[in-house]
Amino acid sequence: MGKFTNKIVLITGATRGLGKALAHRFASEGATLILMARHVDGLERLDSELEQYGIETTLVPLDLNKVDRLEGLPQALGDKYGRLDVLIGNAAILGNLSPVTHFSPRTFQQIMDVNVTANWHLMAGLECLLRNSKNPRSIFVTSGSSQKATPFWGPYAASKAALEILVKTYAAEMEKTPLKINLVDPGVMATDMFKKAMPGADLTTVPSPEEMTDVFLYLASESCQDTGQIFKARDFKAKREAQSKEAPKKSL
Repeated sequence: MGKFTNKIVLITGATRGLGKALAHRFASEGATLILMARHVDGLERLDSELEQYGIETTLVPLDLNKVDRLEGLPQALGDKYGRLDVLIGNAAILGNLSPVTHFSPRTFQQIMDVNVTANWHLMAGLECLLRNSKNPRSIFVTSGSSQKATPFWGPYAASKAALEILVKTYAAEMEKTPLKINLVDPGVMATDMFKKAMPGADLTTVPSPEEMTDVFLYLASESCQDTGQIFKARDFKAKREAQSKEAPKKSL
């Protein structure tokens, strides 16, 4: 049995990059997965890959640009599972990299809808199912771009900054409940988004998404008591590796 056997985990943006890496990691730990992404074919390919783990999956083809379609999700998942143990809000879009005033209203709104508004819908809609879990956890993915003004990254950075304060406020409001709510900054990874932002960059010089999943398992675990925090995946990984190297020395 894996660490997440009998746990129900929902992952948005599940078919590519970090979302796909997380789907495999939680599947390897026995989790029941609810996988959300825009395209049915991508979800079906991922589902085939996950068959090796012998877990149950539910595929949810849904475009987060159409946030109104999220309204029926809580009822559907409630009817099937009755609860949700872990929510991972991973899906995000970069948009194009342009001066702030050069973005079209449509592109600006799409970035905000996917990166902020959809996550608010998930918080509000799925809270009732998370409350039915003994140790509910919510994790949202942010970016270091929220902490600095980088030319041409305006709407994306603004969306992540908005997500951070939204999540931190929600965590403060839920502090006296079992629900622990945190954010992860995975840092630069070899993903399609990175290739779009940095065309021509050498992908072998940056970590893979698979290398950045450890912190998510910790934040989704029953042992996690942190809430309202931003965890840097690379720092978490380095700390764990240092601890593992120190452990044999202490036992001598």
